[in-house]
Amino acid sequence: MPTITLSVPEDLKHEMETFPEINWSAVAREAIRGKVAELVVFRFVVSKSKLTEEDALDLGSKVNEGLSKRYRELMKKKSV
Repeated sequence: MPTITLSVPEDLKHEMETFPEINWSAVAREAIRGKVAELVVFRFVVSKSKLTEEDALDLGSKVNEGLSKRYRELMKKKSV
């Protein structure tokens, strides 16, 4: 099996060391495997899409606006 080297911030390394029973290599392998699986699905979906980059950006902006409006309304209700 090939070997890779992974750099982590010092504070994270100290936190990891508080869990010596954890196989951090296995955790990293599974995280990488999961991310690759997501990217494979993403690549497949994108390859079938007829949206242009401009269309996708416009759609993303509209979704962000809708979510922002929804959460602002929720926050107003909670503050009442």
